[in-house]
Amino acid sequence: MNYIIRKGKKEDLPQVLGLIKELALYEKAPQEVTNTVEDMEIDGFGENPVYGLFVAEKDAKIIGIAIYYTKYSTWKGKCIYLDDIVITEPYRCKGIGRKLFEEVIKVSKEKSANRMEWQVLEWNTPAIEFYKKFNAVLDPEWINGKFTKEQLESYQFN
Repeated sequence: MNYIIRKGKKEDLPQVLGLIKELALYEKAPQEVTNTVEDMEIDGFGENPVYGLFVAEKDAKIIGIAIYYTKYSTWKGKCIYLDDIVITEPYRCKGIGRKLFEEVIKVSKEKSANRMEWQVLEWNTPAIEFYKKFNAVLDPEWINGKFTKEQLESYQFN
C-alpha cells in the first residue's frame, strides 16, 4: 500500500479532528471531544505551539495521525508524551501505526528525551498488543488524575 508519513500542516486539521472524533467513538466517549479546528490551529501552529503532529496520507486523504508534546518529569527531566495514535478503521493492521510510532521515537531521540510515555485504555487489547510488540513497559501501578475545564474554572482558592 502506498502512503506517506509526514509532519502535519494546518490544512490537515479538519481531517485530523475527524480522526480524533473517530477515536472518541471507538473509545465510547464521542461527547468528550470539545476540541475545534480553530483551537488546534492556535495550539499547534500558532506563536507558541504546544503539540507536534505527524500524519499518514494516502491519495490526499489523512488516514492516520500521531500527536505528541514535550512534558517534564521531576524525576526524569524532559519527556515526550504521545497523546494519541489514530488510524482510520479500514487502514488498521497495515503497519501505519508502527511508522507513526517510530516517527515519535525519532523526535524523542532528537530532543534527547529521557523517556517517551503514553496511555492505553485497559480494555483496548489491540493497542496493548501493539505496544507489547515494542517491548514497552505498561505500568499498572499509576492512577490517572485530572481536572476538567469546568473544575478548573470553578475552583475556589482559599
